[in-house]
Amino acid sequence: MLIRQMTVDDIPAADRMAWSALQWQLPAEFVDSVVEERRAERGRYRIAHLQRTDPEGSWVADDDGEIVGLALALVREGVWGLSLFGVHPDRQAQGIGRRLLDATLGYAEGCRGAIILSTTDPRAMRRYALAGFDTLPAMTFAGPVDRSAIPAGLRSRPGSAADDRELCDDVSRHVRGAAHGPDLEAMEHVDCSLLIHDDGGWAAMRDGSPVLIAGRDDAIATDLLWSVMAASKPGESIHVDFVRAGHDWAVKACLAARLAMGPEGPVFVRGDVGPFRPYLPSGAFL
Repeated sequence: MLIRQMTVDDIPAADRMAWSALQWQLPAEFVDSVVEERRAERGRYRIAHLQRTDPEGSWVADDDGEIVGLALALVREGVWGLSLFGVHPDRQAQGIGRRLLDATLGYAEGCRGAIILSTTDPRAMRRYALAGFDTLPAMTFAGPVDRSAIPAGLRSRPGSAADDRELCDDVSRHVRGAAHGPDLEAMEHVDCSLLIHDDGGWAAMRDGSPVLIAGRDDAIATDLLWSVMAASKPGESIHVDFVRAGHDWAVKACLAARLAMGPEGPVFVRGDVGPFRPYLPSGAFL
């Protein structure tokens, strides 16, 4: 078993392995709604983006030419984040995950802060806690939006990475201590649309669900969340993930929209990641 840095040639196999390892974590209604060809395109682009921007944080477990695990991390302005981590279901509980995590945590050396968004896998959560991260419990909301609850006068507008990069990066620095930089364009490449609040906030959304929301205050973040929900298709389920304690603005909006509340994997943080609020982070880009 060789733990090595990922190469461009590994990307297709790494995507297939990651999907086999992690798809069980997704509700069937959201898995079934994604056409496999498009899902694979998104997955390969995400992996290729990070292999290109952060080669020192991109690692695979290679068993005689077969990719059986991967760990991808990024560093943005001194903040490290674990973007993707998985081991093939047939190869779990063999120490591969520990070796991969140790490799990509080496990329965090010298960083002032670090972020991990966890699944509910007990083994993964244990690894993160033992790596010196603080645990922030989280919840998720899902279901169709009660459209009669959507407030009037929402101020968020469509935006783009090309036109709104400076505002987005400033807000990201405010909430997590680091800009998202090139990840804004990557989000657009994987079918996310950006919403902008000109008073200081932005959101990425896909299929009516928020991928990320960041704002300078709770009112701005609330406007962005409602604007995302307003863009969803009537009757279709959405999900709002990684809602943590202190984010009552999101809880109130989700309950008003009659979304169902459920458990979510925790968020793990280490060091200086800013106030981390009001902020719903992205699983892929933290």
